[in-house]
Amino acid sequence: MSSTAPMSSTATRPATDEAPHAEVELTIGGMTCASCAARVEKKLNRMDGVTATVNYATERAKVSYGDGIRVADLIATVEKTGYTAEEPAPPEPEPSQEAPQGPPQEDPELVSLRERLTVSAVLALPVVLLAMVPSFQFDNWQWLSLTLAAPVVVWGGLPFHRAAFTNARHGAATMDTLVSVGTLAAFGWSVWALFWGHAGMPGMRHGFDLTVSRADASSTIYLEVAAGVVTFILLGRYLEARAKRRSGAALRALMELGARDVSVLRNGREIRVPVGELAVGDHFVVRPGEKVATDGTVVEGPSAVDASMLTGESVPVDVTAGDAVTGATVNAGGRLVVEATRVGADTQLARMARLVEDAQNGKAEVQRLADRISAVFVPVVLLIATATCGAWLGMTGEPTAAFTAAVAVLIIACPCALGLATPTALMVGTGRGAQLGILIKGPEVLESTRRVDTVVLDKTGTVTTGRMTLQEVYVAAGADEKQVLRLAGALEHASEHPIARAVATGAEEKAGAPLPSVDGFESVAGLGVRGTVEGHEVLVGRGRLLDEAGVALPDELVALKTRAEAEGRTAVAVAWDGVARGVLTVADAIKETSAEAVRELRALGLTPVLLTGDNRTVAESVARRVGIDDVNVFAEVLPQDKVDVVKRLQAEGRAVAMVGDGVNDAAALATADLGLAMGTGTDAAIEAGDLTLVRGDLRVAADAIRLSRKTLSTIKGNLVWAFGYNVAALPLAAAGLLNPMIAGAAMAFSSVFVVTNSLRLRAFR
Repeated sequence: MSSTAPMSSTATRPATDEAPHAEVELTIGGMTCASCAARVEKKLNRMDGVTATVNYATERAKVSYGDGIRVADLIATVEKTGYTAEEPAPPEPEPSQEAPQGPPQEDPELVSLRERLTVSAVLALPVVLLAMVPSFQFDNWQWLSLTLAAPVVVWGGLPFHRAAFTNARHGAATMDTLVSVGTLAAFGWSVWALFWGHAGMPGMRHGFDLTVSRADASSTIYLEVAAGVVTFILLGRYLEARAKRRSGAALRALMELGARDVSVLRNGREIRVPVGELAVGDHFVVRPGEKVATDGTVVEGPSAVDASMLTGESVPVDVTAGDAVTGATVNAGGRLVVEATRVGADTQLARMARLVEDAQNGKAEVQRLADRISAVFVPVVLLIATATCGAWLGMTGEPTAAFTAAVAVLIIACPCALGLATPTALMVGTGRGAQLGILIKGPEVLESTRRVDTVVLDKTGTVTTGRMTLQEVYVAAGADEKQVLRLAGALEHASEHPIARAVATGAEEKAGAPLPSVDGFESVAGLGVRGTVEGHEVLVGRGRLLDEAGVALPDELVALKTRAEAEGRTAVAVAWDGVARGVLTVADAIKETSAEAVRELRALGLTPVLLTGDNRTVAESVARRVGIDDVNVFAEVLPQDKVDVVKRLQAEGRAVAMVGDGVNDAAALATADLGLAMGTGTDAAIEAGDLTLVRGDLRVAADAIRLSRKTLSTIKGNLVWAFGYNVAALPLAAAGLLNPMIAGAAMAFSSVFVVTNSLRLRAFR
């Protein structure tokens, strides 16, 4: 999330070892299954000084390379492996919002797949019906089937044949090899039987069997298998491609949130310019209903800003001069003038998008296992198919049955579902998280969320607001509360002390009127302030300030002051004209949602722990109010000692999650098994965290852990299905219990099932 994160292939980062290295992200073309991705990854990683991760679902390779290696060398290696590679094109300038825009362009891959699928389905349907329903079989029906099936196998299946040929040239076998060999074998057998066997004789009839056929080899044709398998797999590919686009829709939507143009103030005039021309320090105008063009600080206000598209928070936030606003949020109130503080790749929106994209390009440990299996699976299946054919021939002497069983093995074993199991779930989960204001840094984070059993909460800025606020107002008998607030607030308004600012702000809000002016203001170091307000000599500060002025607090105010201080609040006494009039209490306010957040964290099986540098009295008071046991409070902890607390809990056998927002939390966030950084905090904390919570609401921490666990369980469910499907289906096919066309349909829909299961994460609330 830091502004120094790399955005292009030429950006370098400090290496963890001696050799400097750079990173590049390549778009890989021509991959059709997980074993393709595994081959590309293997070839790249064999290069000296190169570390690569290739993601089949996103069709991207994230490559880290050392000195002396050029991006052109990486691209050449990919091309030698039989695939294409290129650096992603830089984003084109967005058209003005006022310019007419045509309909969105459809993905060429989807269009091509849909064309092949439509034509193949229309031609294959009569072929399948003729083969399956003997009553439809008229004289010479088999020649019509050949005429219809040939374009399906040759043209419809061309992507499979082309990929299989390319891979064969490089000594490799992939899923396309299985499909191509299986369908061409079925089609070739049929052509041989029709032209040189007895299958082409007028009046030939044969039925359809769900298992292998044991008919005369020279009179058996498999045109329905060849055409049906190609069509079913094209359908699976089409649905898969559509689902993959939907699974990445959240990231695309995030990237498209920003404004396209902006009204910049130049020489006192408003000029409409593309947002890309904005520079740090520019002042720009945001009218009601417009998007804030970039991150900045409000110069003129006030207004309310709707940040729901970035944070998931539905209630607009009030902003006024001096407040920070984020690019892509919507001005829901009055006119704002904003000074740009971050532009381009440094904005929060750009950093969020980059973080999500990095997470989607990564791989969980379970996916690496799946990739290793996919890489060796296809050659093993080819051996099993050959062995199946040989075994059937040896046991039955029936070439038809042997051939049918071998083709069924080839078709059913395609490991598509295995390759899609993790990437699709990860894409949907991280995308949905971004919509809810939860940024997951990488797939390995998901494993951590499953293990954690203890969550350490930094107090200031996480459980509390981090700002001193006026809490209670106690007045002496006969005193008027509004007058106490007005006079005390007026005097404190002239001071810069955080407690004074809290009193002044709270007094103005509670009194409901502007504060009067002060004459003869004087600050008494360590004790408080004095001055004249509306003709009254006013004192505001510690009890000692009143004692030194000879003013005594009434017993009831002394008791209230003592109780407030015992609960960790700061008590401020107020007196004027020699008489004590009231006591105001000030404290770092607990966020309204913190108690509910602690309950949600407990419901997830986590033990909440409060960590703070404050004194124990204050810490235990806050802990009790949010539902944390006193035994789980670590108070008076110096910033540098926060890491020791995390390590001590880990030494007790606990898996620790840490939630924090400050610079002093960064080391503890990095040390914890799972670091959750509040997005309202510092860049140092955000960089150190594994999960970033864009909102300052602690409830999002529970949502983040719940979403991560749900994503991980979806990945595991997908892998169980994919592994189980292949393990169960192969023996059935080898035993002759599956017709190859049924096998093709089952294989195609196994991939569709995995992707559809992943898409359920879009409904996460």
